[in-house]
Amino acid sequence: MTHVQSDTRMPINPPDSGKHAIPDQPETRRDRVRDILSARTLVPAIGVLILQFGFILSYLGAFHAPTPHHIPVTVVAPPQVAAQVIDKLNSVDGQPVEATGSTDAAAARQSLQNGETSAVYLVDPTGDNDRLLVASGGGTSVTTAVETLFTTAAQQQQRQLTVDDVVPLNPGDGRGLSGFYLVIGWAVGGYLFASILGIAKGSRPANLPRAFWRVGATVPYAALSGLGGALIAEKALGALGGHFWEVAGIGMLVTLSGATVTIALQTLFGVIGIGLTLLIFVILGNPSAGGAYQPTLLPTFWRALSGTLPNGAATDALRRVVYFSGHGAGQGVAVLAVWIIGGTLVALTAAAVIHRNRPPAPD
Repeated sequence: MTHVQSDTRMPINPPDSGKHAIPDQPETRRDRVRDILSARTLVPAIGVLILQFGFILSYLGAFHAPTPHHIPVTVVAPPQVAAQVIDKLNSVDGQPVEATGSTDAAAARQSLQNGETSAVYLVDPTGDNDRLLVASGGGTSVTTAVETLFTTAAQQQQRQLTVDDVVPLNPGDGRGLSGFYLVIGWAVGGYLFASILGIAKGSRPANLPRAFWRVGATVPYAALSGLGGALIAEKALGALGGHFWEVAGIGMLVTLSGATVTIALQTLFGVIGIGLTLLIFVILGNPSAGGAYQPTLLPTFWRALSGTLPNGAATDALRRVVYFSGHGAGQGVAVLAVWIIGGTLVALTAAAVIHRNRPPAPD
């Protein structure tokens, strides 16, 4: 007879019984405090605090006491009279203006309309009825500063002064700030898009091909960003006076600069790169851009930054396209191109060199 022996041994820690599972220990107050005070929590918090203080310092430092510095003014008068006026203007305490002379009123007026000077002072050599030509399209803070200076001087010398705005603001561009706010929106979109790519796929691209495609993805996004901003500003609100394609092109460049620089800094420094992007575009870029106060009214540090950062370069380029027939806009466009090319090259080089031995992350 065959005997069938059944296996009566019980499995160790049966999966469904749960009888031998170790219960979770309740979280204590000490655990919570330890978690809050851990380096993983404190280091990012300290970084955010530093960025916050930097934001406050930069904006207050730039805007708390705007003072004119070397605002270019052309004096139109006979040579002897012009020399006397120029000496007086350039010797004013603090040197608020930088005066030069001309004997050709038409040429001086044209230089104002081209954005080459900020004001034209037409001296009446035989009487006391002078004229001051200004261009509020070049910045209302500059216009206000120049008007105040010359009005005060005329009152002190008991002369009559007539002020003419030969490059006025567009009706939809209150205080001339529309271009500045457009630039902020484009820059924010650029670095947020790049940051989202980093969050979704890892802040540091695992290899060169992935870095290449990540940079490439910013191009269609930037094109849509530029077109969308131009549609809102030009077609929906009528803020910038009918320069749709020029505005859209500058918008694309601004967005690309924000995106490529963010990708480059993320590739080099990981998540910290996002904070460095905020430092460049928000903490330093916005107050030095020449929006509320043009560079000639900012302190030396922010005045020096204005034309070198994407925010200031783009704001100036937009202003020149909208109000000065594009004269001088090429310089701002060139600065944007340098940032885009530099960000792209840094991102690709860093991905190829720093991460070449790192295996690619799964999609």
